[in-house]
Amino acid sequence: MGRRPQPEIRDRLLDACTDHALAHGLPDRLEQLSTATGTSARMLVYHFGTRDALLRAVLQRARQRQLDAFGDLLRPRPDEAYTVTLQRAWASFTGTDGQPYLRMFGALRESAEQQLWPGFRRTATTDWLGPLEDGLGSIGRPELATLVLAVIRGLLMDLDSTGDRARADRAFDIFLGTLGDHQHDNVDATSGRRAG
Repeated sequence: MGRRPQPEIRDRLLDACTDHALAHGLPDRLEQLSTATGTSARMLVYHFGTRDALLRAVLQRARQRQLDAFGDLLRPRPDEAYTVTLQRAWASFTGTDGQPYLRMFGALRESAEQQLWPGFRRTATTDWLGPLEDGLGSIGRPELATLVLAVIRGLLMDLDSTGDRARADRAFDIFLGTLGDHQHDNVDATSGRRAG
């Protein structure tokens, strides 16, 4: 009688594989992940079925980590202007916390590895709309979510292409200034006072 799969071992292996892939990229060979996890390639196949199934699970685990961490950063806070919330989120997206995700998912978008996650580009876009709509709803402008997401994604691509952090940060600050105007207009509209 064969051994039964043990979900706690699979979960521990998946976390270790995800940590390794975020630090070093998706590997070409299972041996890199077996070394990182301290197990054999055969045991990884036992727990995940195939190399591609393991890599898909790694991508999904990494994406869930990213959504949890950065989704929380995008949540509105009661005593904070949403533009401040967005500024902090931008700093985290583009800083050391966000770099592993940008590398991993940027490479996925540009490679044949997309076969591991068909439809990833669409999912990677639309799954940020809900948190942004909620946050922008706090300034009465949830319809700006697509625009804000497009600016963030465009500036991330620019940053990846040029490495010019100062210019990308400056552009994002200018953009946030326009949102601040919307926030100010919304406050004036609800209070019945004119701006200026």
